Amino acid sequence: MQRSSIVQRTCPVRQVGAGPQHHFFGYYNKSNWDRTGRYLLAQQVPYKDVRLAPDCLAGIGYFDLEQGQRFHRVAETRAWNWQMGSQLQWLDGAGGRKLIFNERREGSGGEPAFGSAIFDVQTGERRSLPRPVYVVAPDSRYGICVDYRRLYVTHETIGYSEDGGPFELPLAPADDGLHWMDLETGESRLVLSYRQLRDFHPRASMDKAIHWVSHIEINPSSSRVLLLHRWTERVEDETCFLHRLITMNPDGTGLRLLECSDHPLPQLADDFDPNAVGTFDYEKSEYQISHPLWRNDSEIIVWGPHAGEIHYHLYEDADGGRVQPVGTHVLTENGHMSFSPVNGRWLVSDTYPDARTHERILFLYDMETGTRHDVGSFYADPSLSKENRCDLHPRWSRDGTEICIDSVHGEGRQMYIVDVSGIVAAR
Repeated sequence: MQRSSIVQRTCPVRQVGAGPQHHFFGYYNKSNWDRTGRYLLAQQVPYKDVRLAPDCLAGIGYFDLEQGQRFHRVAETRAWNWQMGSQLQWLDGAGGRKLIFNERREGSGGEPAFGSAIFDVQTGERRSLPRPVYVVAPDSRYGICVDYRRLYVTHETIGYSEDGGPFELPLAPADDGLHWMDLETGESRLVLSYRQLRDFHPRASMDKAIHWVSHIEINPSSSRVLLLHRWTERVEDETCFLHRLITMNPDGTGLRLLECSDHPLPQLADDFDPNAVGTFDYEKSEYQISHPLWRNDSEIIVWGPHAGEIHYHLYEDADGGRVQPVGTHVLTENGHMSFSPVNGRWLVSDTYPDARTHERILFLYDMETGTRHDVGSFYADPSLSKENRCDLHPRWSRDGTEICIDSVHGEGRQMYIVDVSGIVAAR
């Protein structure tokens, strides 16, 4: 039986990039290092904190870690948010050194149109695709796409800003949902609609709710997709969100329900005040299913409830598959977790800010010994709003010896690299 414990470790930390510009990558679910470990992707913006508008511009580029602190700007975009950036990422399965990001274009009737672009760092070639990506398959053959306009209504933090809201949207349309897109040809097709999701093991709480999908991830062999199906009658209050963890094949077949956190919602009462909800109350909810990620082709790590308790859980992607808690006594709150790309023994994650000190903890968890290694504490500016906050979003280097984070504890909003080689090398 594992002996759970928490130990404090000191690890070297260095800043990447410098002011007056600010630099960040975004989400936790992909590495911003290229395959060689030399080039580090980032978005560059002129502000630490701003209420995003359609004309807010972010630079797309990278740092050459062998040549100092200069940011190499290769493109610009107006399709981004503070949480996930522009979905900037390397196309690891493609030849050469290519990256992909989302962009905003002129649409018909004055409405914005979102798409994506692939840029070849070696040749300078740029190619446009007709849909914005949410996630790209590890083999770089396809992406799964969603309507970021819908996300801006249902979960503003991960949508792309628009003027003129709020917008009326159909609750569970049959002609919108998850689209599969070929990254070579741009061909796309709807593979799973919101109507299909609502009709899949339906619950009464879905009838009057608006539906959407987030946290889409593709397994290492690019053969299976996970997603969070979410629905609510009150989009302005995240504690009213309801959640399901679902997997499917890339073509939308083979739907499998792994977990559902449908529960009573007293917040729907007419006299409930959503302004009384703290910035991070939703992230610490005992009902939330959050931040799922593939451990391998058949296992998923996630923060969420199961059998009446909420923990980090490992799910087997199978009908009636096993579910087991991870680090029950030391992994006690929601975080952005992922396994080392070279040694599944090590899990990196973080915490949300402490309500009193506003500090966030970055840590490694040893799956073999049950030991949590706290490797850093980083201050989070409490003046930042939910939409503009800066989560650590830890990301592994390709060799599993370093962690890159976004943080506002120092000189604005910048990226930092934490050297954890002394921990992961120990046996």
